[in-house]
Amino acid sequence: MAKIGQFIYPWGNGHYSRMMRLNEKLKEIGNNEFHYFSKGDIYEKLLEKFPNEKENIHEVLMPTPIDGKFGPSLTKSMLNFLLPVEENKPLVTQISSYLKDEAKLYNKIGFDLVINDGDMGSNVLAQRRNITSLFVTNQFKPKLWKSRIYFKPALEFVAKQISKATKILVADSEPPYTMCEYNLNFTKEVEEKVVYVGHFTNEKKIEKSEKSDLEKLVVDSVYGYWMRTGNKSTNDGTGERYEEAFHQSEMKDEKRIVSHARNDSGIDRVLDRDGKEYSISEAYEKKIDWIQIDKGFLSEQEKETVLNLCKYSVVNGSHTVMGEILGSHAKPIIGIPIYDEHTNQIEWVKEKKLGLFARNRVQIAEAIREMHENYEEITDSVKEFSRNFNGNGVSNTTKIASEILEDKK
Repeated sequence: MAKIGQFIYPWGNGHYSRMMRLNEKLKEIGNNEFHYFSKGDIYEKLLEKFPNEKENIHEVLMPTPIDGKFGPSLTKSMLNFLLPVEENKPLVTQISSYLKDEAKLYNKIGFDLVINDGDMGSNVLAQRRNITSLFVTNQFKPKLWKSRIYFKPALEFVAKQISKATKILVADSEPPYTMCEYNLNFTKEVEEKVVYVGHFTNEKKIEKSEKSDLEKLVVDSVYGYWMRTGNKSTNDGTGERYEEAFHQSEMKDEKRIVSHARNDSGIDRVLDRDGKEYSISEAYEKKIDWIQIDKGFLSEQEKETVLNLCKYSVVNGSHTVMGEILGSHAKPIIGIPIYDEHTNQIEWVKEKKLGLFARNRVQIAEAIREMHENYEEITDSVKEFSRNFNGNGVSNTTKIASEILEDKK
C-alpha cells in the first residue's frame, strides 16, 4: 500500500477542484493510503467530504495573501512580508512555521509520492527526502505588467521553489493552445521536467434527472452566463463590478444569469424588466419575461444546461473556469480580471479571438455590444480552440502517478 500526500493551496477554489477530481481517479488505481493537507475553508471542505478519513486530513497553515476589497490586497500582502498585518504574523515567520509542521508530518507518515497543487514548500521537503513530487500548476513565472514590476524578486523565489519538484504538470493543453501561456515562461533548466497534462475537467457523466424550474425558465432565451468564483473577496469584487455594469443603460435589454458560487438559497431570485422580484418557481409558473436570474449554487445538471444554452459567459479569468467554458462547452467569454493571473489569461484569449477583455462598467457594456456584432467570427475561433482542447488532465496525471508507484514496487 502506497502513501500518497495531496497538498492543496487554500487560496480560491481552483486548487481544491482540480485535486478532488484527481483524487477520485487516483482511488481507482489501487488500495492506497491518502493524506490531505490544507487550511481554512478548504480544510473544512475536506473534513466534510471525507468524514471517514479525518485522521488523514491535516491542517497546515500555508501562507496566503491578505484579502482586500477586490481579491488580494497587494499593499497589505507586501507589508506582511516582514511585518505583522491584522492577525497575520510576518510572512517569513509563517513560512518557517508551516514548513516545520509539514516536515514533522512528512517524517511521521513516510510518503511514496506527493502531489502538490500550489504548495511550493512541499516540493522543498520532498526533494530533501528524495520523495517523488508532482507539482500541478498553471503558473511558473507570470508576465508582470509595468505596475507590478516590483514583484519580480518574489516571482523568482516562487519559480525556484516550483523548480524543486520532480515533475511540473501544467494543467493545460500543449502549445499553441495553452491559455495560461503568459503565466508560465519556463526557464531552460526546468523544461525537461514540464509535462502538459491537460485541463482537469470533470470526467464524470452527469446523471440526468427531471429538469428544474430554472432549466425550464431559460429555454429559448438568449442570455449571458455571469460567473462569480473564487474566495470571498474575489467573489465579492467580481459581483460588485457585475452590478455596476447591470445599471448601465446599454444593459437594460441584456438577459443574464448570475451564478454566485455560494450554497445559499436566499440568493435565488428572478427580476423582471421593471425590477420586480420573483422566486424561480413563481417566475416559471407565471412565464415572467425575466431580465436577470440570480442563483446561489447551480446543481451540476443546471450548470450544464445554462452553459449549453448561453450565448457567452462573463468570468473573472479563473483558469479552471475558462478551460471548462472555452474548451468543454465552446462558448466565448468576456473577461473582467481581478488580479494579474487573470489579466494574463484574458489577454491571451483576446489575442486568439476567443473572447473580449473589460475592466470597468463602460468597457463591459462595450464588450457585450462587440460580442453581438462579431459573434460568428469569435465563435469560429472558439470552436477551433475547442477541437484542440485537452481536457484529460485527470487521466493523464493519474497515469503518471501510477507509473511512478509501479516503479517503486
